[in-house]
Amino acid sequence: MQSAMLSVALCLGSLSVASAQGVGGYKQEAGPEITLRKCTAPGSCKANKHKLTMDANWRWVHVDGDYTNCYKGNVWTEECPGDGAECAKACVLEGIDAEQYEGTYGVTTTGDGVTMNLVNEHDYGISVGARLYVLNGEDKYEMFKMLNQEFAFDAEMGPLECGINGAVYFIEMQENGGKDIGNNKAGAKYGTGYCDAQCPHDIKFIDGEANLKDWQPNKKDKSGNMGVGYYGACCNEMDIWEANARSSAYTPHPCSVPSMYRCEGTECGDNDKDERYKGVCDKDGCDFASWRMGARGFYGKGSEFTINTEKKLTQVTQFVTDDGTESGDLVEIRRVWGQDGKIIMNTDAPHMKKGGKVEGLKNPLKKDCIGAGDSLTDDICKSQNERFGDINDFANHGAHKVMGESLQRGHVLAISLWDDVDVSMMWLDSWFPRHKDKNTPGVSRGPCEGGSTSTPTYVRGKYPDAKVTYTNFAVGCLGCTTPGVDKGGPAYKPAPEGSPMCPAAEDGEGGGGSDDNDDGKEPSERRRRRTTETIRRRRRSGDRRRKGKGSGGSRRRRKSSGGSRRRKSR
Repeated sequence: MQSAMLSVALCLGSLSVASAQGVGGYKQEAGPEITLRKCTAPGSCKANKHKLTMDANWRWVHVDGDYTNCYKGNVWTEECPGDGAECAKACVLEGIDAEQYEGTYGVTTTGDGVTMNLVNEHDYGISVGARLYVLNGEDKYEMFKMLNQEFAFDAEMGPLECGINGAVYFIEMQENGGKDIGNNKAGAKYGTGYCDAQCPHDIKFIDGEANLKDWQPNKKDKSGNMGVGYYGACCNEMDIWEANARSSAYTPHPCSVPSMYRCEGTECGDNDKDERYKGVCDKDGCDFASWRMGARGFYGKGSEFTINTEKKLTQVTQFVTDDGTESGDLVEIRRVWGQDGKIIMNTDAPHMKKGGKVEGLKNPLKKDCIGAGDSLTDDICKSQNERFGDINDFANHGAHKVMGESLQRGHVLAISLWDDVDVSMMWLDSWFPRHKDKNTPGVSRGPCEGGSTSTPTYVRGKYPDAKVTYTNFAVGCLGCTTPGVDKGGPAYKPAPEGSPMCPAAEDGEGGGGSDDNDDGKEPSERRRRRTTETIRRRRRSGDRRRKGKGSGGSRRRRKSSGGSRRRKSR
């Protein structure tokens, strides 16, 4: 993020001429390669080499034609003049050569895939994590259209402990990274255009403008590298894989606006303004997380788990349409696993099942909830929110149908490794919100203690060698990418209208809600009452906002560039 990672001994004569949010001339971009297999029939796949590129937020931003920083630490410098547009004209993004990808950022090619290190010490300091995108050629991102398709890869998760997230996910970024929008002259080759369903405010450049307005340091970031600006960067997001050695989840997050959207005000759905459920995107999503669903012995570190993260694993995610075509509506997202040469079907959801046996559960259900099974559907998402006491913002934003429409427009593949300055990843692998009983359905998301033992400061010190490796990437028709994994049965058929609700845990207060604490301390009683009353009020009223109608702020469509991985709490 800082210019200190580059040597000032470089010859000024090597500078190239750039204008606007362009490209510096000190380093030639040289990202690592991975292999992506594209499959058109079972056993019929073509392997293609693809470059990876680093997200723009990790890059050195400096004055065009000069070594002077435009951004240093967690603030914009005086070299970034005037408004965001003027700053983007004056400042450029620097390339990253092969030596820096490995030495500064800890990103290396491993076989046909990539390895990422969490903590990377180098001559000028420390860098933490990375976010990479798959390119198609030099200047465009590879676009994935996933209806009636599947996506697969192998993962080695063992070194990733509590509080760390190795993520592989699709986001509806622009193919060219927003190049030539505003003053963006860098584009996809230099990792511009980031967005996701959390509408992050820490993006340095959005729509070819610096995110200068109201920019301030992020007080929760103890390393002094992150800031937040007025604008956010929103888009549909499909989390294929958010995981460490202890817990994992896959989660669709639909938005009521297509493509990259620069949000402001209420439409960003900011947590600190209590506007989470008023924004243009579903921040909670509908997650299938085996531990949170009650299957505590399915995924974890050790031979006692069905999926043992001490060993390499394979995951296959299938996007099933109602009519079995690429033009149908997305109605189901399936997960199939592989390990030790065996194909393993996904766990079901004990918290949704009659008599489901879950440690600590006092009142098991007397009958199955609608949709209870081993895949994501609108029905299981509805039942999950009812059971856990969450707000069904997934349905409010169009659920699987809208997610499918977005996926068919095309998504960019992001591969990242990160820790969480906001809530220490407790939404993934611990119990959350912290003031609730961990035995209440939906509260426990993993076996980790959380709190102070999952903060970025702790995990960077405790697990400096944490890393993740992803290999054997493949995309193609259902049943085509992975030997032994077939296309599966017919698509899920929705339950009839008026089907009974899934009984809520603890009189309507389950595992949902938001909790802004990142240190494990108790939230205020006022906030507890507010969260509970909001859930009950919304459930009584139905609270079904029309798709496409946000709340406040500008409704002008925006296209963007920029990014840094974000908070995700529910």
